[in-house]
Amino acid sequence: MTPSALRTRFCDLVGVEHPIVQTGMGWVSGARLTSATANAGGLGILASATMTFDELDAAIAEVRRRAPGKPFGVNLRADQPDVNERIALLVRQQVTVASFAQAPSRETIARLKDQGVVCIPTIGARRHAEKVAAWGVDAVIAQGAEGGGHTGSVPTSLLLPQVVDTVDIPVIGAGGFHDGRGLVAALAWGADAIAMGTRFLLTSDSTVPDVIKQIYLSKTVNDTVVSTAIDGYPQRVIRTEVVDEIEKASALTRFPKALKNALEFRKLTNTSYRSLVKEGLAMKRNQELTWSQLAMAANAPVLIKASMVDGQPEVGILPTGQGLGVIDDLPSVSELIRRILDEAERSLKRLGATGS
Repeated sequence: MTPSALRTRFCDLVGVEHPIVQTGMGWVSGARLTSATANAGGLGILASATMTFDELDAAIAEVRRRAPGKPFGVNLRADQPDVNERIALLVRQQVTVASFAQAPSRETIARLKDQGVVCIPTIGARRHAEKVAAWGVDAVIAQGAEGGGHTGSVPTSLLLPQVVDTVDIPVIGAGGFHDGRGLVAALAWGADAIAMGTRFLLTSDSTVPDVIKQIYLSKTVNDTVVSTAIDGYPQRVIRTEVVDEIEKASALTRFPKALKNALEFRKLTNTSYRSLVKEGLAMKRNQELTWSQLAMAANAPVLIKASMVDGQPEVGILPTGQGLGVIDDLPSVSELIRRILDEAERSLKRLGATGS
């Protein structure tokens, strides 16, 4: 391998200089972080699930202003009531990539491809990669258990080779990546890029309040927990008193608080009661949720906003990957990407020397 290995199929697919993706983190991945990543040669992704339609429209325009001519993406929720309108916006604004935390429908994938938008869902199991590849997606993000937020149980080191061996489309590795050595490891496993969330959250370009960033920097790799009590799905977060309280609470006591926060989230996102009910029924049907789980799922964004936007860790949730325990600084996005590339090139040269 030589440094030319850092120019991969993924780079050609989406038109970026470097095989590095900044993931779409709710309340975190706004226009400033996304444009900083785009300007540094990576793929920045706006997180639209916590934005109203108008906020998304404005955020896309701001990225265009801050990073003119650079490719970027938007993360969508496939079950949002206005997902078709959001896709039409992406097409109209010529956004390069549509990413999804959950698999979009076959019809949605076809519509995106017909309009020239690259479709990249995140998966956590080999069988999921097989399914979406058969439906025609352009690439997948394979996130291992070390990843932050919603995550599976298979470690990245096992999941990534499995997925690479199963599909013939570009695979982006996620879960625990934070430096150039990780990038080279991912390439060795057969991936075409790496995706990082926590590492980009902990940069000077991130709008997350400094008080929250300092909490992240103070933690070790043992200070996270995967909880299903927050919204009914396995989610990796920093272990705090808030999380412990949620874990201890019964479903009966969680429900009224979750319902209250769900209605607050409706106000924040300017969602009508009718749309909220429609979205809830779709989530219940498609994801086979109980009513209690449904309220919890709608509750989670408000708890995350409390920390990531309002800077109130005592009432909020702190999603994170396990990699937080090996991060100890807040570089700019440009500095971070340059550092990763330099370390990757040194690693490639070292491996080449070893093999000669």
